[in-house]
Amino acid sequence: MTTARLALYFIFKAGEPNFPTAVPAFWLGIRYDLREVGIMSVVILLLGAIKPISPFAGTAGKRFWFTLLSIFTFLLVATYALDFAHYDYLHQRLNASILNFLEDAQISFGMMTQTYPMGKILLAVIAATFIVMYLVNVAYKTIAKQPATQVTKRSTWIWAIVVFVLYGGGVYGHLGQYPLRWSDAFSLGDDRLSQLSLNPVQSFFSSLRFRHDTYDKKKVQTAYKEMTAYLGIDRPDSVNLNFDRSLKAQGSATSPNIVLVICESFSAYKSSMWGNPLNTTPYFNSMCQQGILFDHCFTPHFGTARGVWATITGIPDVLLEKTSSRNPSFADQHTIMNDVEGYEKYYFIGGSTSWANMRALLDNNIRGLHLYEQDKYDAPKVDVWGISDKNLFLQANKVLKQAPKPFFAVIQTADNHRPYTIPKEDRDEFKNVTYPEDTLHKYGFEHNDELNAFRYTDFAFRKFIEAAQKEPYCKNTVFVFVGDHGIGGDAANMFPKAWVDLTCFHVPLLFYAPGMLAPARHTMICSQVDVMPTIAGITRKPYHNTTLGRDLLHLTDTTNNTAFVLDHGLHQIGVVNGDYYYSRKLASGKEKVMSIRNNDPVPANIADSLRQHMRQLTDAFYETARYMLPNNKKR
Repeated sequence: MTTARLALYFIFKAGEPNFPTAVPAFWLGIRYDLREVGIMSVVILLLGAIKPISPFAGTAGKRFWFTLLSIFTFLLVATYALDFAHYDYLHQRLNASILNFLEDAQISFGMMTQTYPMGKILLAVIAATFIVMYLVNVAYKTIAKQPATQVTKRSTWIWAIVVFVLYGGGVYGHLGQYPLRWSDAFSLGDDRLSQLSLNPVQSFFSSLRFRHDTYDKKKVQTAYKEMTAYLGIDRPDSVNLNFDRSLKAQGSATSPNIVLVICESFSAYKSSMWGNPLNTTPYFNSMCQQGILFDHCFTPHFGTARGVWATITGIPDVLLEKTSSRNPSFADQHTIMNDVEGYEKYYFIGGSTSWANMRALLDNNIRGLHLYEQDKYDAPKVDVWGISDKNLFLQANKVLKQAPKPFFAVIQTADNHRPYTIPKEDRDEFKNVTYPEDTLHKYGFEHNDELNAFRYTDFAFRKFIEAAQKEPYCKNTVFVFVGDHGIGGDAANMFPKAWVDLTCFHVPLLFYAPGMLAPARHTMICSQVDVMPTIAGITRKPYHNTTLGRDLLHLTDTTNNTAFVLDHGLHQIGVVNGDYYYSRKLASGKEKVMSIRNNDPVPANIADSLRQHMRQLTDAFYETARYMLPNNKKR
């Protein structure tokens, strides 16, 4: 496998930088390869303990293992041959998308035979298999000649456990909370080196579950006219499906610092901004009164990984089973964050970006990113999510106050999440409160731990802003807060019935910069995907937008604003548009339209036309997002 990686480097110049620069890719690749070795070795260790098929117990065992290893070696070598052809054709390591060619097997096979010397390749695979098996046989004979050693049953078990642990370490591949993942390859900061480090067997099986997550080009083309009108595409092309639009600077550039806070489970209906009587977020509410609050902001889906994905890329994560961050085929994404030039880029998270393979999205796509994770802070870990949100903010503040030039920083919180930890160091200053169960349930909370974790989030916001206000950078900084998602619950005491379906999507979106942005509260419908283009508009930098978001502060018509939503648990898609919420079950096609303003039924004279319009709008967003996920390559 290492020889194959060297061949890939020199034949295709996959690394292109000089060899010393490629050493980290080779080292990471060896760790991926050790995983394959470890898995096979564990199989040999466990099955070899069964005496009838032990490789050293007799002829039958030897024949069994040599047959099995010959098949395994042939398949492995053939996989690498296919991987080389795949890289030559698509400049990507082998992945499960290759199975899609089987749908046109005759044409695909014809293309292969006319492009590659298939006979010579097959002979090379057979020859390589014989060479490997010859080496295996030499090793086998060397071991078999050694005299048997009399050992106790206890020492046999000790050695078996030690070797099993060593193999297990090779399979796990990492010292830390998360195992080695394919996304670690994209922390190398160079697409060619990332591709070089990958192991094609793992890449294939990692992407196998996603091979059917594709798009229907005809459906995208059907929706294209409506989407280009909505997005303002200045060079429409329905054949090549162009969604790229160049946005000019809105006035002279001011280059304010940007701090984007992605807030864990920040449900709108549980907060003070919508009048929740438990007054859980008084400090954030005071910030909203001094900033620009969008009070009808929706996330496209439930789930933190999906929320981060939509915020960074501007595309709803419309995969139904697994998140897009876990799909190796989607690792290459354009983000407006790169177009905001002249800024240092930072990402702060209290835990690890190995979670949900977010490392591939961030490290691989945000140029020059300074990524701060749990092991880079001088603060204690409090639970599975890493350091506390308060300490995360304070650690970020320490870094940002020393930034040499304007910065764009993202801070991702986690404490408002099970196990709802309140750090011991804060329990004197932060006081827990207790309410009866019926009161908690009436206003959206399951228990007091959840309520206090929500309140602790507000406490952490206050500590952060108070610390930032002591630093010079604060006066030229726009703080942006958006929920990664909400939490489903009964909001009937505060909202119309339609919001029962929307509580897990409805979040605050706040732009806070006293002295720079005039306070306002907007009721226009908007989405998490609008965050990046709106930030770019605030910086007054030119940028390219290739996805679904729009600059909320520079819209000429806000009446047609749309928020697409997808409930992955129910396999239900829909949109919030105007005064209504539309939803449809993907399996049954069952639809409903409800008012978000009141509990009145939809007027009969517009019911059919409204349903048809919103169905068409929902399909347009859904099919376009499905197309964008594999086609939003970074520039």
